[in-house]
Formats: sequence, structure tokens, C-alpha cells
Amino acid sequence: MNGIGLLTALWVVPMVGAVVVILLPSKVFAKYLALAVSLAVLLLAATLAVQFDPAGAQFQFVEDYPWIPTFGTGYILGLDGIALALVVLTAVLVPLLIVAGWHDAGDRSFGHRSTQSYLALTLAVEAMVLISLMALDVLLFYVFFEAMLIPMYFLIGGFGGAGRSKAAVKFLLYNLFGGLIMLAAVIGLYVVTASSGAFDSGTFDFRAIAAAVANGELNIDPALLNALFLGFMFAFAVKAPLWPFHRWLPDAAVESTPATAVLMMAVVDKVGTFGMLRYCLQLFPDAAKYFQPLIITLAVIGIVYGAIVAIGQTDVMRLIAYTSISHFGFIILGIFAMTSQGQAGSTLYMVNHGISTAALFLIAGFLVSRRGTRLIADFGGVQRVAPVLAGTFLVAGLATLSLPGLAPFISEFLVLIGTFTRFPVLAVIAASALVLSAVYILWAYQRMMTGPLTAGNESIRDLIPRELIVVAPLIALLLVLGVYPKPALDVINPAVTHTLTTIDVQDPVPATAEGPAQ
Repeated sequence: MNGIGLLTALWVVPMVGAVVVILLPSKVFAKYLALAVSLAVLLLAATLAVQFDPAGAQFQFVEDYPWIPTFGTGYILGLDGIALALVVLTAVLVPLLIVAGWHDAGDRSFGHRSTQSYLALTLAVEAMVLISLMALDVLLFYVFFEAMLIPMYFLIGGFGGAGRSKAAVKFLLYNLFGGLIMLAAVIGLYVVTASSGAFDSGTFDFRAIAAAVANGELNIDPALLNALFLGFMFAFAVKAPLWPFHRWLPDAAVESTPATAVLMMAVVDKVGTFGMLRYCLQLFPDAAKYFQPLIITLAVIGIVYGAIVAIGQTDVMRLIAYTSISHFGFIILGIFAMTSQGQAGSTLYMVNHGISTAALFLIAGFLVSRRGTRLIADFGGVQRVAPVLAGTFLVAGLATLSLPGLAPFISEFLVLIGTFTRFPVLAVIAASALVLSAVYILWAYQRMMTGPLTAGNESIRDLIPRELIVVAPLIALLLVLGVYPKPALDVINPAVTHTLTTIDVQDPVPATAEGPAQ
């Protein structure tokens, strides 16, 4: 029970900070307090990362207290390597997003307290994402998995473009429907544990249920387990999003402020892929294997579809949104390839995608705010008047297409290697997206940044110090993780190994020229 209280502090600090910020009369003070709160969360996350022992217990810093004993649920928090990686990603991004969105609350949807509301909602989302990542009780996870939709709905619908209200409703309806399906599965899981004989009564303790599944103590009809798996998987597939459940994402990303869009795609949506790794695989391993071909086929379709549709976009923000659909396909492909390389690559991909998408979307947002348009055709020759902006856009774009030397390359390479050992044809099809991604990024850069200066772009200024404070750390992380991902993989790999052991899956044995290895 090392570090009791740190995990609670990690989510309580931003939640209390959200309450205080929204009550402050001064907008300026609210901004600096929100930034201070997010930096305090980053300090706590860094403390956890330093104290975490990759060779230690699977779940560390565990806090276990009664919540509703009658229903077999408790306030149980803990971190494994996969959750820790995403906790650190969240804690790093939120302060940068607050700085990036320093002036994003000019909309009056929330009246004279618009700035305070914007910042408080951002901190509330951070708190709910963090407790979702740390929860080791299925019901506790579900409560905050759904609750985070509310502040995200108001962030999308209250701030952003002209179509924000419609986009917010679309976001909420898709995700609420997925959550209701999952609720039925959560209740079904409780009934299953109560009737299995493995427990004295029903339980929501993830650790106990996963152990019973691994030991074969839950003698449940496979058809019922398949149905429960689909209930969880559907909600996560909507959140992630997996093709064809992606329809809400482009509108929500484009109509939000850039900082809100990054919060959604780089932080909130990762809870969906995290849920697949933790809950779908470890609670329902046989069902996951049964549906494996279907899910990886949908993932590959999403990879290719997102890349092809991105090529045809005329709106730079919508182009970046569709690239995320392709990237989420890679993440889900690696998860359900069920190999150590694939799942380690997927977890690292969640981190790297968060960083690269944040960089590209925010830089594009800075450019759009200067020009007042999202249309690619309205730009041209930007590098002549804003060389730093154009250069950082290129680096972020090259990271998005997984150029060697930048962070996403390692994770995408691991996903493809891990997939090829089981599904070589699908891995080859997925690899075609590498060519397509080069087309949509380099073509967009050519049209927007190179060539003669297009009329109307003469007054575009380069990145200012506040924007450089946001962009510089993201570019640095892309470079550092691109050449030295070992610290992250050292934390991730033991958790991946434990997951594969829990679901009783081993990596395929490579064949030799003389035949299969013994």
C-alpha cells in the first residue's frame, strides 16, 4: 500500500481547483490559478512516475476503501504501467492546453463568467479522466467514464465555431448511447459474479474478477460472456472511436476550440482504448479472441479510411481530425493483435499520438486564428512570413506520418511488427496508410506553407512567446521519444506481459527455414 493518498490527490486537486476557479470573480486570477492547479497535478504525476517500480507489483500505490459494500463496490485506485503512461500524458498536456487556450473563452455562452467556466470545465475533465485511468472498481470506472461527457459537452457546445451546438449534441448522443449499452453489461457482470460461486456475493472489484477469470472460476455460458464483452466494447469503440462509430469526431473536433479538440482526441478518447486493454481483454479473454478477426478488420478499415478521407479534405482542421481516426485504428489493431509488440506499441502509440496530435492541431489552430479561415486554399507561402510556425507545423506533420526519428514511428513500427506475426495480410494493408499519410501531410504543407505568398496572408505573424511555450515542449517530446523510447517502454512492457499472461496468450513462435522453431 505504498503511497496511499497520492492517487486520490491526483484527481481531487483538479476537481477542487475547478470549483474554486469557477467561483473566482477575476478572470485573470482564474487563469493563473487554473494553470497552477494543472502544474500541481503534473508534479504529483511526476512523483508517481519516479516512485513507480516497473519490476514491482502489477498495481502500485493502491488505495482500497469501502464505498457501497451492499453492491460489492469500493473506492479502489491503483496504477499499472499502462495507466501510468496515460496519467503522465494527461498531466503533461493539460497545462499546455490551458496556456494554448489562454484567450479561447471570449465567447459569451456562459455570460460574464465565461473564462472561469471554460477553465473549470477543463480541470473537471482532467480530474475525471485521471480517476477513470486509476479506477480498479468497474462501477467506479463506469461512473466517471460517463461523467466526463458532461464537462466535455459544455466545452464543445459553449466555446468554438458556429456549428458547436450541433456538434456537442452529436458527441453527447453517440457517447451516451454507448454508455447505456455498457451500463447493461456492467450490471450483467455483477449478476454473473454473484451467481458464479467464485464469490460470496456480487462484486465490481476488477482485480478479483480478472483473477477469477484467469483461474477459470467463472463458469459462465460463452454466449453470455460474448454479450457482456460486446457491451463494453461498443462503448469503448464509440469513445475511441473505431470505424464505423467515428461519425461524431470530425464535427466535434472542428467546431471546438483547438485546445478543447486536443483535450478530446489526445486525452478523453484514450480512455476508450485504455478500456479495451484493461476491461475487454482481461475480463472477457475468450470473447476477445472470438471477436478478434472482426475487430482488427474494422481497425484496418479505419486506418485506410481515415487516411484516404483526410487526403480529400479542404479544411485543415477536419484533415487533422480524420488523421486521428486512422491513428486510433492503429492503436486498436495493436491491442487486438494480442502480441507483446503490438500491445506495447499500442500503449506507446496512445502517448505519442497525444503529443503529435496536440502539436499539429494547436499549431494549425494558431494559424487559423491569425487568418480567420480553416480552408487550405486560403493559405500559401506562410513560411515566408512565419517561418517558425511553418517549421514546427512541418515537424508535427512529419511526426503524424511516423517519420523515423520522431516518436510515433517507434509505436507504429511495433504495432505493425506485432500484427504481422499473426495477421500478415492485414498488417500489409495497414502499412499502406504510411504512404497515404505522407500524401495528406506533405500535400497540405506544400499548399499552405510553400510557394508564393497568397493575398491576405501578408499580415500573418510568427509564433509569439506564449505559443512557443506550448509548442516547444511538444516538439522536444517528439524528438526525445523518437530516439529514446526506452524509459516509457520499460514501464509499459511489464504491464503488457501481465495482460497477455492473464488472457493466456503467447507471442507466435517465429518459423525458421527448416520449419517451426521448437
